[in-house]
Parts: sequence; structure tokens; C-alpha cells
Amino acid sequence: MTAIVKARPGINRVRDYLELTKPKVVALLVLTAWVGMMLAVPGIPELTTLVMATLGIGLLSAAAAAMNHVVDKRIDAQMARTYSRPVAKGRISTVQAASFAFTLALSGFILLYFAVNALTAWLTLASLFGYAVVYTMFLKRATPQNIVIGGLAGAMPPLLGWTAVTGELHGHALLLVMIIFAWTPPHFWALAIHRRDDYAKVNMPMLPVTHGIEFTKSVICLYTVLLFLVCLMPYLVGMSGAIYLLGSALLNLRFMHYAWKLKFNPDAGTAMATFKFSIVHLMVLFLLLLVDHYFKVSPIYVS
Repeated sequence: MTAIVKARPGINRVRDYLELTKPKVVALLVLTAWVGMMLAVPGIPELTTLVMATLGIGLLSAAAAAMNHVVDKRIDAQMARTYSRPVAKGRISTVQAASFAFTLALSGFILLYFAVNALTAWLTLASLFGYAVVYTMFLKRATPQNIVIGGLAGAMPPLLGWTAVTGELHGHALLLVMIIFAWTPPHFWALAIHRRDDYAKVNMPMLPVTHGIEFTKSVICLYTVLLFLVCLMPYLVGMSGAIYLLGSALLNLRFMHYAWKLKFNPDAGTAMATFKFSIVHLMVLFLLLLVDHYFKVSPIYVS
């Protein structure tokens, strides 16, 4: 019994450091990167490249998440959603968290540079800089369009996965980036509506704070329509087939239904339900791209 009690502080410490990495967010980013790797070639990519690239991208994504905890320590401590985070609560110091983030970033960059390729290493490092510095330190506090502009950093993983396998940029990979770029604002603004008072309390210029909840709901509706159109592009350019087209259409119609309900017939839980569905939407959408890639049904052309 005594041994178990003594072990708990160490276990809790590990949990705190794991929380710094935002594992659920990183898992979704790594999934989209992994799908990018698989779509880059007709068959299965080389196993070593898959493993090294997944690990390297994951480490740098985790480093960006940890830096977010450091930069947002003050506002995290004031918001209901984040006040119990390890740095905000003082369970991990800012120096410890920053050192942890630097170690993760350096490890991930070295791994990608030497075990994958230099292009992927530099692009992934640029994505970390875009999220942890450009978005978190500046855009987040400067403009209600913060998530639109800064969302590009979070949209990069499929491109990183693609370059990890091919060593070059490709238009199809950029289409995957465009999908996540269009998906990010309605995804995040649904959460921002739910947590509007939190953001207002810390003077964070999120769209529901600066322009009001009703305006934000309208913009979410428009973005779900834009997302629907962007998601058609992989099919229209021949990148994907009928499996993806049908699945994508159903997913986007469902997202639009959530946005419509949020705008015209909401209840207390609609904003959070929309946010949660958006996560499922992106995950399933990318898995559909993967399934379609290996079991593609040729499109039917009418002459």
C-alpha cells in the first residue's frame, strides 16, 4: 500500500507532462499527416519513412502544444475551460514547460531532417512557429480573424505527410491543406460561442466577443457551405473517386445541418455538439480519403 502511495506523485507528473502535449489534438493532426503519407503514392509507403515521419511530426506538434501552455499561462488561469492546466496551476513551471517543448521540438526536427528529409523537417518547424508564435503570441490577441489566418499552421500536417514520402510539394497535398483550412473556422467558432464569456473575461478578441454570437453563427453557416465546395475538389481533379464523394457529401450536409440548427433553432448544448461533430467530421473525412485511395470506384462519365 505504501509503495502505491509513493508512486502516485510520479504518475501524476507524467500525466501533467502528457497534458502539455494536448494528445487528442496531436492525434488528429498526426492522423491527417498519416493519411497524407498514404495518399502520396499508389501503394504502401516504405515502413521506416512512415514510422519516422509520424514520430517526428508528432513530436513537433506536441512541442507546439506545450509552447501554447507557456504563452497562455495567464489567460488559461482565468478561463473555466483551462484553469486546471499544469502550467496555469503551477504544477509545472514555465521554465520546465518551455524546456520540455524545446526538447520535443529539437528531437522531432532532428528525426525528420536525418531520417526523413530536410523539406519536411523545415516545413514542420515552420508550422510550429506559425502556431506557437504567430498565432498564439500575436494573432490570437490582435484580431477576431485570428483562427482564419493562424489556421494555416494547423492545416499543414497532410502536406507534411506527403512531402515526407515524396520529398516534394504537390497540388493534391495542397487540396488537403485547403480542406482543413476551410474546416478550422466553423470548428473553432462553435467552441468560441460556447465559451464566449470566458474569452470576453480575458479580453481575447474572438469573433463571438467582437462581433456577437448571432453574427458568428451566420459566418459558421457560410463556412460550412465553403467547406462543402472545397471538399468536392479532390473528386473534381481526379484525386479521389465515388466513395469519397458520397461520404464527403453526407458528412458536409450533416455539418451544415448542425450549423443551421445553431443559427436558427439552438438549445444550450448545440454549440458544443457542433464543435464535437466537427472533430468527427474531419477524422472520418480523411479516413474516407484513405479508403477511397485503395478501393477507388471509377467515376461515371456521361457522354
